[in-house]
Amino acid sequence: MTQLIDPFARAIKYLRVSVTDRCDFRCVYCMSENMQFLPKKDLLTLEELDRMCSAFIRLGVEKLRITGGEPLVRRGIMTFFDAMTRHLDSGALKELTLTTNGSQLAKYADDLYAAGVRRVNVSLDTLDDQKFADITRWGRLPQVIKGIDAAQRAGLRVKINTVALKGFNENELFTLQSWCADRDMDLTFIEVMPMGDIGNEDRLGQYWSLSDLRARLAEQFNVSDLAERSGGPARYVQLAETGQKIGFITPMSHNFCESCNRVRITCTGEIFTCLGQEGHSDLRAPLRASDDDAVLEQAIHKAIGLKPKGHDFDYSRQSVDGRVSRHMSHTGG
Repeated sequence: MTQLIDPFARAIKYLRVSVTDRCDFRCVYCMSENMQFLPKKDLLTLEELDRMCSAFIRLGVEKLRITGGEPLVRRGIMTFFDAMTRHLDSGALKELTLTTNGSQLAKYADDLYAAGVRRVNVSLDTLDDQKFADITRWGRLPQVIKGIDAAQRAGLRVKINTVALKGFNENELFTLQSWCADRDMDLTFIEVMPMGDIGNEDRLGQYWSLSDLRARLAEQFNVSDLAERSGGPARYVQLAETGQKIGFITPMSHNFCESCNRVRITCTGEIFTCLGQEGHSDLRAPLRASDDDAVLEQAIHKAIGLKPKGHDFDYSRQSVDGRVSRHMSHTGG
């Protein structure tokens, strides 16, 4: 089977798949409060998601991350995770993981571990109950903490993803860092990205450069760069005093495009070969056109051939340039 190589000689090994655009939160940097979600008929069925992911695995994808929206609100989603277990058992798939808001982890943590999941990323931007309710609009912090507890008991390695938001969680930098260190969890900070219409929220006002955040960490810790990569966009440092690993995802202040080995599939079967570009291809039509996966695989190769060198996100001119119109919940985090 021909491997997936993009026009810049990058082998595509990492697939992120959104299984739903729906979520039980309405985070202010991700969604508007009154979202219009896609009709269910437009979504790939769980069986179609299996075919899609299996085709990519045959073509060399070794890491599969399930995203949303909130993936665990998709009805019957554990049947999909259970189906993917066969690719872990065969050795073709090296890792099956997911990104979640944590709201459903208490319910699904044991089942996820049984399906072969060993790591989960939990999105968590504050440890203050009221601020959490404010930023998620519909979420409640105790429910997420309960989910994280369940995930750790089940044997899942938890990494916390925190969006760095100016004027919101700047004063919690060391609180979050210390809380994660106490629980033996890695922590990754993410710069806010200009995706989708979120109503009255100010993207530029939200933006907190991670170079500033790192400088603040260096005031209290000896910070050293790590060479390791997780297959994603994060660059890591280690805090000598705690041994803790801190990640930085910096699409704005320092893009990570040169080593990009990943693509994203939406819940409707569109492939986005770059998070920060509008360009995409439809894989749902070839998927549904034939029971023979040859048509689908040909479409996948064609889409990978259009993968750009990098994104165009830019806040440097005091305006949000490179904005893309779709919400993060549609593409998948």
